[in-house]
Amino acid sequence: MSASLPGSRDLPASQYDLSTYWGRVKQSAQIADPRTLFVSTSGLENAKKLVTSYKTGEARVMTPEIWEAKKIVDSTLHPDTGEPVFLPFRMSCFVISNLVVTAGMLTPNMTTTGTVAWQIINQSLNVAINSANANKSSPLSTKTLIQSYVLAVSASCSVAVGLNSIVPRLKRVSPNIKLILSRLVPFAAVASAGALNVFLMRGEEIRRGIDIFPVQSEAEKSEREKTGKEVPSLGKSRKAAVLAVGETAISRVLNATPIMVIPPLALVRLQKTEWMKQRPKMVLPVNLGLILTTSIFALPLALAAFPQRQAVGARSLEREFWDKGGEGGLVEFNRGI
Repeated sequence: MSASLPGSRDLPASQYDLSTYWGRVKQSAQIADPRTLFVSTSGLENAKKLVTSYKTGEARVMTPEIWEAKKIVDSTLHPDTGEPVFLPFRMSCFVISNLVVTAGMLTPNMTTTGTVAWQIINQSLNVAINSANANKSSPLSTKTLIQSYVLAVSASCSVAVGLNSIVPRLKRVSPNIKLILSRLVPFAAVASAGALNVFLMRGEEIRRGIDIFPVQSEAEKSEREKTGKEVPSLGKSRKAAVLAVGETAISRVLNATPIMVIPPLALVRLQKTEWMKQRPKMVLPVNLGLILTTSIFALPLALAAFPQRQAVGARSLEREFWDKGGEGGLVEFNRGI
């Protein structure tokens, strides 16, 4: 992300008003834009140079070229490390990476083996995405990573297999309702295990805390631009970590809900039409189309639920930070995605 590049001058956070939900939706759509995946290594280096030119004062105003460079940098680099996030695990690749996996989980009339296999694949992808985009001030050990992965996979498989065995046994439910419930089983498994996955994969943040920083006034920012000094961390806050991880878990559920609910219910309806009955081979491409369309719209809406760079009152955290807040008594931290 652009915050990790050299230079003491602060970049505008966005072209949009991030204090509003729709402003964050527009910003999230920029971060999730799959076109940034096609930027070459030289293109990324050029984008970094353009952003750095503004941060060092060489460029005085944000030109359209610098805004585009910031978009490339923000969607490619991790805000804590400044290193590129592995391509399949970037938010800009989220829709593409999840397309086949989601289609697999939503396949009608799947066997138990298939259900378990697709849940394992999905949780493996979730683990990779959560790990790649987590706050890096409290990294996860390999042992904890493996333990968290096993627990997440066990949870999703248990929910999916358990509900698949329960739904057919429901006696006071019509066949049509049973069909709908069976199509929603993957959603229940993904939503519950997805939230658990975030807490497990980022549990080290909760145990050790994440770095928080004082919110600076405009005068302090101007002074920092002159001296080139970095804003020092006030320390690690566990309460900030709980907030960051909790909000990320909620955003995962918000993202999964339309993707795992709208396509299967729409497919149930379409499979009752004469057109689909006469073209059974169209089930898969129609399913993929429904998932892709829903995912494109759902991801920015879910990512925008909470700000990525979050500011909270210092007194809402541990007592040791109460008198260390910056402007307005606020501190800020990277929530992670």
